[in-house]
Amino acid sequence: MTARFSKIVMCLCLAAFAFLVAFGNITDYGSNFAFVQHVLSMDTTFPGNALMYRSITTPALWTAGYWLIILGEALTCLLYLIAAWQLWQARNASGQTFNDAKKFAIIAATMGFLVWYFGFMVVGGEWFAMWQSSTWNGQEAAFKFYMTMLVVLVFVIQPDGDPRKV
Repeated sequence: MTARFSKIVMCLCLAAFAFLVAFGNITDYGSNFAFVQHVLSMDTTFPGNALMYRSITTPALWTAGYWLIILGEALTCLLYLIAAWQLWQARNASGQTFNDAKKFAIIAATMGFLVWYFGFMVVGGEWFAMWQSSTWNGQEAAFKFYMTMLVVLVFVIQPDGDPRKV
């Protein structure tokens, strides 16, 4: 039962994390919007780089991109909450039932991976050359986030047997 409770708690912690990130992006909208604006406009990348044709300088697109990020973060939170609830409901069930309840943990981790790996590393980091910016570079933070989610996922999906009768 200890492992089952641990898996539930870890999903709740990741839900709390995703909630706080989304909440912070909404409540501190301006400074976090500036991050998206600078990354998409590529205005702090190396001078004269040949990738500038990729830059987006339309404020409406910055706003759309920012709300897409916030939506992804909020969905990650919701999916981890559902995962924790499903696992909680199955905590005393057979190993097979508990293992089947892990579906939303997998979906939540996938959503988080899409936000922080695909969104920040692939799109922001590579397409918009965020790696070139010493000021507006979120790759290190994103790495910590998606790696934590992946490590928790590896733990959560480890098969659980039937609970021991005491």
